[in-house]
Amino acid sequence: MSRHFNTAGPCKPDLHYMVPAAGRIPGVQELVETQSYFVLHAPRQSGKTTAILESAAELMATGRYAAAVVSVEPGAAFDTVGEAELAILSGWRSDLRGRLPAELGLPALPDTAPGGRIRDALGLWAAACPLPLVVFVDEIDSLAPEVLSSVLKQIRSGFPGRPQAFPHSMALVGMRDVRDSALVSGGTARVLNKDISPFNVSAESLTLAAFTRAEIVALYGQHTADTGQAFTAAAIDRVVECTSGQPYLVNALAREAVRANPDAAVDIGDVDRAREALIVRRVTHLVSLAERLRDPRVRRVMEAVMAGNFADGFEDDDLRYALELGLVRAPATGGIEFANSIYREVIPRVLAGRAQQSIPALQEHVAVTPAGYGRPRRSLAGFRLHSLGRATFG
Repeated sequence: MSRHFNTAGPCKPDLHYMVPAAGRIPGVQELVETQSYFVLHAPRQSGKTTAILESAAELMATGRYAAAVVSVEPGAAFDTVGEAELAILSGWRSDLRGRLPAELGLPALPDTAPGGRIRDALGLWAAACPLPLVVFVDEIDSLAPEVLSSVLKQIRSGFPGRPQAFPHSMALVGMRDVRDSALVSGGTARVLNKDISPFNVSAESLTLAAFTRAEIVALYGQHTADTGQAFTAAAIDRVVECTSGQPYLVNALAREAVRANPDAAVDIGDVDRAREALIVRRVTHLVSLAERLRDPRVRRVMEAVMAGNFADGFEDDDLRYALELGLVRAPATGGIEFANSIYREVIPRVLAGRAQQSIPALQEHVAVTPAGYGRPRRSLAGFRLHSLGRATFG
């Protein structure tokens, strides 16, 4: 089966072109060897799950560790700790099926009280495992605030028992750095000093960098080696310009371009057409982006970026949140800007959606003569009547 550019779910080496994880998150091996607990955070669809699956496989290949990737996302549907814990542990059994030999997997668990099930499960798992246990916990920030706080506290309370009675090493993986999150009144999370966080045992906070130009060249080179279809240097430069190395967009542009023109080298025009096609079709990544803009915290930052006014209008945590979501970036030259040129085009379109939706209703007020010439006075009068009596922009 031929490989292809992946835009859905984790990459698999036999199915997809991919950038090796080791170069994207260096230092994991050292953290594991020192029994460290750490955080890996990066924007959605930037390759986090692919990276941790590859890291776990590399650790398993050494024969020195039992390394597993599990997700807490099944618990995201629940607001109560007890229900979330049961859903999480059921999901873990499903995650581990086929990934670990039975003797390394999660053992049968006693019926323990809510608020301690995750701690007890990890402790029993580590005690029963014949090798030092390394656990990568994905989607950690998908949990409701109370549930997240409980899970973090349970891991913290079990931490002193490592490596015999708790995992040798753990990584908590998500979009946000959970070291800086703490539950406050009203059940909301905000940034606090990591020393008073529910998870203050983390040795490091790692992130996934965007693809460099060299990594994009290597990624696209895999397609060329498999198919003979090349990417011109100008095409790669345009991809870098359009995406700033955002992994999903790098793959999506290539996927679109090679499909549209399979019999010739991919040039700058093919990339431009692929870019427009992604925007017009509102691919999954961009739909997810639009959903993020419904959040008032994100919207405040986006509006400030478009206006070029950062003096007021949003809190520091709003900006931090938008940065961690990968929507904006802070260049070395100063200021805040959209993370890439595709976002720079899409985000204002989404934010202006309500105004755009009102435009068809205004068309009835555009007065023209039978010959097709405009009648400005009558049109302006109509606009005023529309705005006063029916709707306004904004």
